[in-house]
Amino acid sequence: MLITDSGNNTTDNSAVNPHHWVSRYADYLYTYAVLRINDDDLSRDLVQETFLAALEQMQNFKGISTEKTWLTAILKNKIMDVYRSRSKGLVKGVKSINPDGIDTGFFDDDTGHWNDQHRPANMGIEQADAVENKEFQQILTACMNKLPDLWRAVFSMKHIDDESTEMICSELKLSSSNFWVIVHRSKINLRSCLQKNWI
Repeated sequence: MLITDSGNNTTDNSAVNPHHWVSRYADYLYTYAVLRINDDDLSRDLVQETFLAALEQMQNFKGISTEKTWLTAILKNKIMDVYRSRSKGLVKGVKSINPDGIDTGFFDDDTGHWNDQHRPANMGIEQADAVENKEFQQILTACMNKLPDLWRAVFSMKHIDDESTEMICSELKLSSSNFWVIVHRSKINLRSCLQKNWI
């Protein structure tokens, strides 16, 4: 079965070549993992586990997506397992807050986005300067690393991986109210950290 990419190349599942996976995808997959779980050694292990799982599942590769997309999907599932294991027992520490007990003035109740009067000031990430953007990414990562594991997992899944609220609640065994409390507290903490360290 031949699949035509957006370019002129055609691939089929016999074109999968695991001999090139490390040189082509290891750095990308490692960066993808470490951004989400903040653990260098575990990220390396997950990339190795991804390659091993892909080898075992090679016959299932249909060529519908690229090798990179396929490997990333396998890694994403492994990261999800890490999130689940880290979040066990942590949900109890998240207290549901009734609407009167949470400052809803920061965020729009419907969208969860910042209200105009509380929107953070521009932080310079709009600039095209790659060095400053790299510095900002380092500070953002450091600020995210200060969040509790469950908060970081929820924030990463929602705002980096763009997962649905329903999927996150299901995977991490969170109630909807716990989810929104975690998102709210994560945003407040990240905002404070970024304003102290970047602006």
